[in-house]
Amino acid sequence: MIHIRNASEADFPIIQEIAQKTWPNTFSAILSPGQISYMLDMMYSTDSLINQTIRNGHRFLLAYRQECAGSDVCVGYASYELNYSGEKRTKIHKIYILPDCQGEGAGIALINKIEEIAAACDDHKLFLNVNKSNPAVSFYKKLGFEIIKEEKISIGKGFFMDDYVMQKCI
Repeated sequence: MIHIRNASEADFPIIQEIAQKTWPNTFSAILSPGQISYMLDMMYSTDSLINQTIRNGHRFLLAYRQECAGSDVCVGYASYELNYSGEKRTKIHKIYILPDCQGEGAGIALINKIEEIAAACDDHKLFLNVNKSNPAVSFYKKLGFEIIKEEKISIGKGFFMDDYVMQKCI
């Protein structure tokens, strides 16, 4: 069983640990080791996470799976931003599930929770960026997201994100 809770600054080490475990697995066939390292530092340093949450209004959620012994284990996280750019839409900035826990419903639970929160705040769309070569594209399509455009974003040090922007009406 998966349950979701809001994350706080005290949870940054959990988010950072999951990022360190998921990124190499997710991106090693898509990005160079140098780009993975650069992006992990850029997006998951404590200063970056503080900037994202405190200054930019991103909210993080944690997904927990109940283990046989009754204890809960964090298996993934997501971050989102309501009323993105002053519009009635919510941006999902991040969503990652531990590789050995994918397919168990945590990703769906996180998206459903973000959708519920967005709808309660009168946002009418969810959207996200995903690398064009990421197998998660098919996961998002199954959940009702559609590709609405392509973006190539410079992130510094000569690195780019080559993404689809995917959107779902709610």
